[in-house]
Amino acid sequence: MKLLICTFEKAFNFNKMSKSIICFLLAFLSFSVSYAQKPEKLNPSEIYQSIQKLNFLGSVLYLAAHPDDENTRLISYFSNEVKAQTAYLSLTRGDGGQNLIGPELRELLGVIRTQELIEARKIDGGQQFFSRANDFGFSKTPDETLKIWDKNLVLSDIVWIIRNFQPDVIINRFDHRTAGTTHGHHTASALLSVEAFDKSNNPDEFSSQLSLTSIWQPKRLFFNTSWFFYGSKEKFEAADKSNLSSIQTGVFYSQFGKSNQEIAALSRSCHQSQGFGTSGSRGEDAEYLEFIKGEKTTDKNNLFEGIDTTWNRIENGKPIGEMLQKVQQNFDFKNPSASVFELVKAYVLISNLKDTEHWKKIKLEQIKKIIAACSGLFLEATTTVNQITNDSNLQVTLEAVNRSAVPMRLKEVATHPQSKSIIEKLDLQINKKITKTIDLQLDDSINYTQPYYLKEKSSEGMYTVSNQENIGLPDVIRQIKIGFLVDVFGTTIPFEKNIVFKTNDDVKGEVYQPLDVVPSVSASFQEKVVIFPNNKTKSISIKIKAGKDNLQGKIQLDVPENWVVSPNEIPFSMTKKDEEQLVVFSVAPSKETSEILIKSKITIEGKTFENDKIEINYPHIYNQIVLKPSQCKALKLNIKTKNENIAYIMGAGDEVPKCLIQMGYELSIIKPEEISAQNLKKFDVVITGIRAYNVVKLLEFKQKILLDFVASGKTMIVQYNTLDDLVSKEMAPYSLKISRDRVTEERAEVRFLKPKHPILSSLNKISSQDFEGWKQEQGLYYPNQWAPEFEAIISSNDTNEAPRNGAILVAKFGKGHYIYTGLSFFRELPEGVAGAYRLIANMISIK
Repeated sequence: MKLLICTFEKAFNFNKMSKSIICFLLAFLSFSVSYAQKPEKLNPSEIYQSIQKLNFLGSVLYLAAHPDDENTRLISYFSNEVKAQTAYLSLTRGDGGQNLIGPELRELLGVIRTQELIEARKIDGGQQFFSRANDFGFSKTPDETLKIWDKNLVLSDIVWIIRNFQPDVIINRFDHRTAGTTHGHHTASALLSVEAFDKSNNPDEFSSQLSLTSIWQPKRLFFNTSWFFYGSKEKFEAADKSNLSSIQTGVFYSQFGKSNQEIAALSRSCHQSQGFGTSGSRGEDAEYLEFIKGEKTTDKNNLFEGIDTTWNRIENGKPIGEMLQKVQQNFDFKNPSASVFELVKAYVLISNLKDTEHWKKIKLEQIKKIIAACSGLFLEATTTVNQITNDSNLQVTLEAVNRSAVPMRLKEVATHPQSKSIIEKLDLQINKKITKTIDLQLDDSINYTQPYYLKEKSSEGMYTVSNQENIGLPDVIRQIKIGFLVDVFGTTIPFEKNIVFKTNDDVKGEVYQPLDVVPSVSASFQEKVVIFPNNKTKSISIKIKAGKDNLQGKIQLDVPENWVVSPNEIPFSMTKKDEEQLVVFSVAPSKETSEILIKSKITIEGKTFENDKIEINYPHIYNQIVLKPSQCKALKLNIKTKNENIAYIMGAGDEVPKCLIQMGYELSIIKPEEISAQNLKKFDVVITGIRAYNVVKLLEFKQKILLDFVASGKTMIVQYNTLDDLVSKEMAPYSLKISRDRVTEERAEVRFLKPKHPILSSLNKISSQDFEGWKQEQGLYYPNQWAPEFEAIISSNDTNEAPRNGAILVAKFGKGHYIYTGLSFFRELPEGVAGAYRLIANMISIK
């Protein structure tokens, strides 16, 4: 996320206010991923509805276990009638269900049902979230469910989503008191919700999240009861409902020409893989909620009682609310652009809210879309290919047009992640289209397109998502984007668009699909399971598919030593993208009973490809790609660094970033002006390059941000600086005085002052051998005085000199660690000194 923010700042050269806007806008966008590929084109009624939502600051989270558990009538009601931020948290993606429209099961079915939920939310107006829980199939009891799920991880996910979404009201689909009477997943979802209701506001619970989010206490929790829980409709009708909240959901939306039930039916009908197509109804309708937890209301039918849902809710929000109320009252359905001037003024006021304000992120995104819709501003980035490899050239067509009299100027357009500015300073004259075709050269920093939660190995009950900030996201995370900076009435507003595939179909007309990044080649076993009932050889066929033109390579099979494959390898050649070729191997099994995985390996110009590319194409969802290991199961019957994300602030210039990337770290070089609390949130470690505090003037003003980063639980490593011209005398959290001390004898004995310290004993056990082979010197400009909070880790000295103990100084600051080192990593790493790599890995991973 920080890389994205930094890229946009770098490309657009924002002023200070604009940087604040884009940082927090993109932070929100990274959490609530945009689902749509086709551009929104709102009519005046829809614009007016959006303005009404802009003026409502309240939120509802509906929570259950699976796709299809959600009550779309309530979601639509709260989103479209109440105008609340409304979301559905489905703990699973429905992987354990059945598929009525095709052969896909397990995780492939989960991909389909994920997309069906996303399409449903587009209709009913809600947002969509998931936990990492895997739908492993039917479970009779919540106890069984929570044994297979990792209860603590799922609970952590719910708390994480509550803390980020900040719902005022939570509604459970299921009753937490009825274990054994319904699907164990159902009851488990309610039990976990009840537990998370309080833990989300407890800083001692899942405290590691708090470096990325903040605690939150929902106001009240309800159970959405219905006839199902009473055994029959007749029993429910006869039951006493005086203690229940009654929500009259039979609303008719004249601006849409549909009832709430009709919208809900369209939403629910998106669940085609489950055969849940349903007809809409009209007229009176009611939903019932039982109070479970929180603050009771005196008016049991007013779920938001006691919650200020106006702009007065937030500091400095009153003027915004007053301005937007006028926009709403004066909205001209025949000329929506008449509202743009006041909307832009409100946009500026929202931008000036505190960066920590939750609603700032949400309302900036909402008002930006409204401004574009009112002015008829159309921005698009399309390509004529639906799949491309991450080493190819991509041709992109850009379009920008202002279809109103609102004065607009296209200040700049830039690509991500290339950080390449491609258009600057063009007036957007009334209804005059600007188009430009550009070429983007992609590289292997672009990840293959696939569901992020399938990238890592999963367990029976849980998906693995290592990046905390991705947890909860519904959709595929796409990297290739175009950023547009548009000046509207003198205010710069950033817009971001995914590059999408656009084509014209003779039957369907204009068609949009995602742009997918795929491997250069993939291999698919034609049989996923091969049975060997005897010792006879069998043929195994594999279909190779080209992801780009002009491929030559070879394919091999990987089997255990007691299995035999013939031939050892098969060469292939393909000239056209999407060309397919079938190859056949003979495989002889072991003599013993065994079960193995046969894996394919394709080598092209020294690069190995081991993926099977599975494409899921159904007309009611966008095309999906899943990458799985290319393998089949064969049955004969009778394996040190961590994954820290590093922000590197260049100083006088060095090659340390290249070396760290070679080690496998994800690293971003950030400019001094890009240093902000929001930009740093993604990173685990900040490293300053050599002499950064001598040559980077802005560090004087960024130091508090960097130290706050450390205090939040992160690590900062400062490489050597000289005595002269320090931009800040307080570059460390505690007193630290740099001297001219150095150890120039690279073979000087290194003594361990703290042999059990993590820097010497954690990931890599450091010994004296790790200081052999150092080049030119051990280190320079060591501090010679420091506060007692610092620990000196090693000591060495040149011949006949006093010990120099300032090579590595470590201080605990807040929850994190500050490290100052004068060791010459800038020399040793490019020289390939193994010990230097091992040592810096320990420093980066310190906890």
